[in-house]
Amino acid sequence: MATPGRRPRSGRQYAFSLRNLSVCFGLIAIVLFAVGVAVRAGDGTAEDLSAAAVAMGLPALFVVLMMRRRRVAPAPPEEDLLEEVDFEAMAPGEFEQEVADLCERDGCQVIRVAGGAGDLGADVLATAPDGRRLVIQCKRYDPTHKVGSQDVQRFGGTCFAVHDAQIAAVVTTSEFTEPAVEYAAQCGILCIDGHELATWASTGPAPWTE
Repeated sequence: MATPGRRPRSGRQYAFSLRNLSVCFGLIAIVLFAVGVAVRAGDGTAEDLSAAAVAMGLPALFVVLMMRRRRVAPAPPEEDLLEEVDFEAMAPGEFEQEVADLCERDGCQVIRVAGGAGDLGADVLATAPDGRRLVIQCKRYDPTHKVGSQDVQRFGGTCFAVHDAQIAAVVTTSEFTEPAVEYAAQCGILCIDGHELATWASTGPAPWTE
C-alpha cells in the first residue's frame, strides 16, 4: 500500500531577477569607489599598493561569491512523496500493534494488545479520548480473502457481552463481504476495510469519530 509521489527534477536552475541585477550593480559601484579611493590616497609605496589591492580585491571577491550563491536549489516535486505503511506485509502481531499505535496517535489510551486464541476477539483494548471503551479485532488478510459474516458474528458475540465495548470495530487489510457488513450494521460494529485503514493511517481522523 505505498503511494509514491513524483520524482524531483534533476539539475540546477539559476535565478535572475531585477533584485539580483540591482545587487550586482551596487557591488560593482562599491568596487569602483574602492578603486578610486585607493588611487587618490596612494603615494606609490608598497604598503599603499597592498592596501589598494585589498580594497579592490575584497569587493570583487564578494561579488563573485554572491553570484555563485545565487544558484537556486532544485525545485521540489509537485507532490510530496507519501510512504504509507504496508500493512499487508506485516505479521499478525505487528499488524495488531500498528493498529494500537494508530489509536494511541489519535488520543486513545491503549490498555492491552493481545491477539491469539485466548483473546476472545479483542486484539486491541483501549479507552477513547471521550472515555468510551474501545474494542478492536484485527484481520490481516490478503486482498483476495474477505472478512466474512461468521468472522464478524464471532466478534459480535464477545465484544459487548465479554469486553463491555462501547465502540466495537473490525479492522482488516482486505474487504468485507456484504453479509458481514449487514450484520455489523445491525449490531453497531464498525467495519474498517483496507482503503479506510490507509486513509486513517495517512490523514485520519479515527473512524469512530466520523
